[in-house]
Amino acid sequence: MTEERKCNDSSCGRSSCEGCEHAHQAPTDFSVKLNDMSTVKKVIGIVSGKGGVGKSLVTGLMASAMQRRGKQSAVLDADITGPSMARTLGITGKAKASEIGIMPQFSKSGIEVISANMFLKDEADPVVWRGPLIAGMVKQFWSDVIWTDIEYMFVDMPPGTGDVPLTVFQSLPVDGIIVVTSPQELVSMIVAKAVNMAKMMNVPILGLVENYSYFHCPDNGKDYEIFGPSHLQETADAYGLKILARLPIDPSIAAAADAGKMEELKLDQIEECCDYLETAFKD
Repeated sequence: MTEERKCNDSSCGRSSCEGCEHAHQAPTDFSVKLNDMSTVKKVIGIVSGKGGVGKSLVTGLMASAMQRRGKQSAVLDADITGPSMARTLGITGKAKASEIGIMPQFSKSGIEVISANMFLKDEADPVVWRGPLIAGMVKQFWSDVIWTDIEYMFVDMPPGTGDVPLTVFQSLPVDGIIVVTSPQELVSMIVAKAVNMAKMMNVPILGLVENYSYFHCPDNGKDYEIFGPSHLQETADAYGLKILARLPIDPSIAAAADAGKMEELKLDQIEECCDYLETAFKD
């Protein structure tokens, strides 16, 4: 009599357990349920393959521009160990929780924001957590926070392709991502990492934004490529992606962010980005 083969979820493999019950199980669903009192229509991730390229800047500018258009916007700051969105949007208050959920804080124009700094006694306190705890907090920002009639939620993600981007792609209903980069030869590798991860996770790529693209000299009106010539077009062509914007090096942008007045900035390039998003997501 043939001995019955036994297996389990951890040891089961396609070759060794063909025909067993585990071979026919559906893929695991990692999605997290939105709070019953929340409404979020579109979720857009702002990502990059490396740090320091301006993801938080683009997140804040996009949310501010959409809010000015009368589109209720929100920012979910998923950069748990390096949160900055509250400060750049001029928010100093702490998040408030009750038995029904966590209430986000509001910027001056009404953007709803949640960030790890809102739970710290001092914003300078470090968040020294391992990956699972960080991923868990990101999920709670989606499931426990009460988001009110949000038309566009922008998720500011940490750099790279680690735990948090994976958690966001698997747990949140991301409608698309914007890849932020800079004008260096590394751009192709940076974009490739983000693009390949998005494809693996079946997340649409809305387009590319190049930060630090050029410096416009106010004295002679000329543009100077401080970080060298842009490689964005060839990279976009290689991956079949749309260039959404090229943002300049402008001290006034940094000053506004440092002062918590990012909402007061209005850039034509970001307005064009918003035009594209509204067209792409038109019902």
